[in-house]
Amino acid sequence: MTANEMIFLKEQVKADNITVGAYTYYAKEREGENFEEDNVLYNIPGHGDLTIGNFCSLANGVQFIMSAANHSIASVSSYPFMLVKEKWRQNMGMTAADMPDKGDTIVGHDVWIGRDATIMPGVKIGNGAVIGSKAVVAKDIPDYAIAVGNPARVIKYRFDEETIAFLQDLEWWNFSEEELDEAMPYLTSVDLPASKQALAEIKAK
Repeated sequence: MTANEMIFLKEQVKADNITVGAYTYYAKEREGENFEEDNVLYNIPGHGDLTIGNFCSLANGVQFIMSAANHSIASVSSYPFMLVKEKWRQNMGMTAADMPDKGDTIVGHDVWIGRDATIMPGVKIGNGAVIGSKAVVAKDIPDYAIAVGNPARVIKYRFDEETIAFLQDLEWWNFSEEELDEAMPYLTSVDLPASKQALAEIKAK
């Protein structure tokens, strides 16, 4: 394999708790990169799922931190003693239920995540959102929002509310291959009024 490849992830991931939609890709730059091992960190079964929608663009270095990375901050010490000695693990004063669990991480459809961004556990990134390079996403990002920084904050939306509602209803990311072929000129046009009309007609057929 050469560098600078678009790796379509749907058929690449093996973990039962990772689901990736059609055409979603990771921008691989180096030999030996493995998205599931290198970019989905602390993925231990039973500690949340990762779901990524269709047509998402993941730049190189994007990382998803899973819930098993969390330490307890309600106890006297936050140190993970159970990982050091079996005797310490057996004598833990807390149960698994006492550990923080952020739940599932969900990335919608048509999301673009910039280079070296970090997605913290349990967040939801809405459809059409854009996450800036090196952003740290620690809370939910709405549909079609553009978020940057650490912690990531929404700086604007890609479209007005009416257009966002139209796209949410359109769900073009679920079009058939034939519909996508027909829709391509309009999905890639900056003439939004004409594109909206044409796409609505395609969906209505």
